[in-house]
Amino acid sequence: MDEVKQIVSDIKKGNIKPIYFLMGEEPYYIDRISEYIDKNVLAEEEKGFNQMVLYGRDVTIDDIVANAKRYPMMADRQVVIVKEAQELSRTIEKLADYAENFQPTTVLVVCYKYKKIDKRKKLYKVIAKNGVIFEGKKLYENQVADWIRRVLSGAKYTIEPKAAQMLVEFLGTDLSKINNELEKLKLIIPLGSPITADDIEENIGISKDFNNFELRKAIGTGNIVKAHKIINYFAQNPKDNPLVVTISLLYGFFSQVLQYHGLSDKSPRNVASALKINPYFVKDYSEAARYYPMKKVSQIIGVLRDADVKSKGVGAVSLPQGDILKELLVKIMG
Repeated sequence: MDEVKQIVSDIKKGNIKPIYFLMGEEPYYIDRISEYIDKNVLAEEEKGFNQMVLYGRDVTIDDIVANAKRYPMMADRQVVIVKEAQELSRTIEKLADYAENFQPTTVLVVCYKYKKIDKRKKLYKVIAKNGVIFEGKKLYENQVADWIRRVLSGAKYTIEPKAAQMLVEFLGTDLSKINNELEKLKLIIPLGSPITADDIEENIGISKDFNNFELRKAIGTGNIVKAHKIINYFAQNPKDNPLVVTISLLYGFFSQVLQYHGLSDKSPRNVASALKINPYFVKDYSEAARYYPMKKVSQIIGVLRDADVKSKGVGAVSLPQGDILKELLVKIMG
């Protein structure tokens, strides 16, 4: 986010580069930067003749260069935005000659999603010298809740840790999907108000009581009654609660519990740092570690691997999701 803020800040100050090459696995900020340039570099009356959008599947590198070499009409500069440029991955290096001898009155924006160009080759080196290269990196799951908090903080909102975790577990690491839901929440919830688990349940449809977060907590504290209730709910609503997600999250949780057992310094600050979790959740791991000794945790990780294989139809004849979950729960908490 800091790199994105710097790019936007420079553009606001008039420090506009001739080439912006936006690449990487995470498309969210590629879209945000290109949208900002689209809306803000030219005045509305200048855009008709001096702003164009090309699509990688419809053009060649030669087409892009020909458009970029044009002179602006009745304006100081023109903007050329190339979307879906990853479609040109086989020939993208041909853009190096233009990047070396760019048209100074053109702002060329290349949106190269889900891929990266080779840093050892000429194109990368020349753009790094003459323009801006931005790489959108995929966030790890344990980083997304913090990203949610930072985005909301910038909009003068706060969010409860449980509410943020519910969003992560329901929407995964897709920042665009998460941002769409945050935008909906900001329309509904008064400015400055904290976003709670109740808000998530009411407005996004994620149950605050029957979700993977609560299942993990119930198992971690040995609350077998609550764990069974959640699993029964999952069995009745399999589309909203995919088995593969539940197993993956439980596997991640117990892997971290195993890591917790191995820590010599179990102070909350060190645990949060070592496990890369919000300090708010440290108590969940300390409780789980008391309930499940290291040897038991190792066995549980093996059980979860077996359940993952079964969920994919290996070694089991189309077992229903509910049956796999119930068997898993017995093996973990039995």
